[in-house]
Amino acid sequence: MWSRATQHTLTQAELLAALAKAELLQLKWRSLNAFVTECWDQACKDVEILTSKSSVCSENNPLYGMPLAVKDNFCTQGVKTACASKMLDSFVPPYTCTVVDRLQNRGMIVVGKTSMDSFAMGSGGMDGTNLPTKNPWTWAAPQYQGKFSKESDADFRIPGGSSGGSAVAVAADIVYGALGSDTGGSVRIPAAYCGVVGLKPTTGLLSRHGLIPLVNSLDCPGIITKTVEQCTNMLNAVAGHDPLDSTTYHSRPFKPVQLHHQDSISGLKIGVPQEYLAPDTSQEVIQVWQEVADKLESAGASVERISLPHTQYSIACYSVLNYCEVASNMARFDGIEYGHRAATDESTEALYAQTRHEAFNDVVRGRIFAGNYFLLKSNYEKFYLQAAKLRRLIYQDFEKAFSTVDVLLTPVALGVAPLHSSFSRLENRAQCAQQDVFTQPSNLAGVPAISVPIKLSQHNLPISLQLITNRFNEQTLLNTALFLESMCDFPNLSHYVQCDP
Repeated sequence: MWSRATQHTLTQAELLAALAKAELLQLKWRSLNAFVTECWDQACKDVEILTSKSSVCSENNPLYGMPLAVKDNFCTQGVKTACASKMLDSFVPPYTCTVVDRLQNRGMIVVGKTSMDSFAMGSGGMDGTNLPTKNPWTWAAPQYQGKFSKESDADFRIPGGSSGGSAVAVAADIVYGALGSDTGGSVRIPAAYCGVVGLKPTTGLLSRHGLIPLVNSLDCPGIITKTVEQCTNMLNAVAGHDPLDSTTYHSRPFKPVQLHHQDSISGLKIGVPQEYLAPDTSQEVIQVWQEVADKLESAGASVERISLPHTQYSIACYSVLNYCEVASNMARFDGIEYGHRAATDESTEALYAQTRHEAFNDVVRGRIFAGNYFLLKSNYEKFYLQAAKLRRLIYQDFEKAFSTVDVLLTPVALGVAPLHSSFSRLENRAQCAQQDVFTQPSNLAGVPAISVPIKLSQHNLPISLQLITNRFNEQTLLNTALFLESMCDFPNLSHYVQCDP
């Protein structure tokens, strides 16, 4: 729906008509629970403001007037930003985060905030205060005969997390693109399960100003779109140094990515990490991985097996660092300055304890407890310091690999999107350990990675693969992803699922 090139200056009537179509789609798909807050009235006002500006033109601007969905942990002025939590249920930011502000300056229209796991701590889209988010590809399975019903209460496929709502909004064609946050795969996994493109850029390339933090050293704003070209358009609009975020790079100015449609990738060196053949990887994923590697080799690339020897320790390293930074970041939520406040006046300590007990769910409280345990004086060197040292070794593995190859080709997930019934039986730690196994090493190393949908499984569920390049090499990453996308020609959801009016 949104994959069109702007050939002329779009009128206000054309933009409002497109927005009305998007709202109608959201109405049809509402039971998927992709959005926690909808802003259609404000979006129409924003279109009127946009078309009155002479500084923003639609010519040669593919983002002009396009609808944008924003994960509920990015601050948006005047729009509630709750992180799918009781703690921030009434929080309305007085400012807009940098990445949203830059997209709005290019003409994009925010239509709503998307569902997520509470404070981005989850990988299924079911650990927030909002209703569980559903994967629209559920109804592509043969038994549903391509018919989606709002009243259906059957078991469903999860969209992945924690940016599940953003991926669903894109997959259902409600928006042109969506923003998510990626700490250990929270953009790429939902994108893979929902059959869309999910990009985690180089850490420090995009500003985190206004992104409510989970793990400062791992968090990265990410982009979810239907196509690689759309993803590139959004990246070019938001990337670059931000004076409001000291962690963005200013020593090397961002050069917009130029996409080149090509018939071969002769000379490209692709590495296949042998450690990514995890024991629980499904045969379908392994087969697709092998098929794509063979096709890329036939297209002129050289494909070789490489080793990332510390990969086997990465999930443990990631978990320790994650919990430690969560414990530190969550300390700010005490019921005094902002957020939920318990109705107790027994003592200050009692107020802190009761507020956090009421406003944090079991997952958040569990990570805080674990993080504080790892940070105890008696445990600091044994856990946190060792994890920090291991992170350096993981980074060095990638540096060594990229001295011999240009791109890494790996799975994104162990299999297709799990059923909600089976996934919900697992404890959160086990869920994340399974979902993040292929994605969190990129966050630890700070390198860019992208999930690209490849083909459908035997049950008509998306199977995607991941491409990884060295830091600041988004040019190679996105052009390789473009070639892979054109080679595979992944089908649109609308070819398999018809939504009832």
